[in-house]
Amino acid sequence: MPDATRFEYLEHTADAKFRAYGRTIEEAFENAALAMFNVMIATDHVREVISKKIEVTSADMEGLLVDWLSELLYLFDVEQVVFGKFVVEMVKEHSGEYSLSGSASGEPIDLERHEFNTEVKAVTYNELNIKEIPIGWVVQVVVDT
Repeated sequence: MPDATRFEYLEHTADAKFRAYGRTIEEAFENAALAMFNVMIATDHVREVISKKIEVTSADMEGLLVDWLSELLYLFDVEQVVFGKFVVEMVKEHSGEYSLSGSASGEPIDLERHEFNTEVKAVTYNELNIKEIPIGWVVQVVVDT
């Protein structure tokens, strides 16, 4: 995995599909969030004005990834905030339950500054995959657009 490869988009007939990479599972989850928001908007133009703390738990790692991305999408939809930076401080398993602690930074949506490409409606379990590889982690996600 070259340093510059944070995520890549894959062919999908109707929705958006991507793989995100990281040296750690936390970094792979961060890059998955970045890839999801880049489906909607050019995140390199998003200022870090607002920071939201995010904590999610799930019965398995796949559910944790879906819950993390879904929570970010919920904040986007309900609070009208677009994010461009993601930090996952910790992903851990304890007593058969997985938890994530992280944050997302961004700014309120400004239609004069933010040009939206595609709307992401939901994160799906379709073709969802999390895999440890010799040089880190790769996650694959399909989002409903």
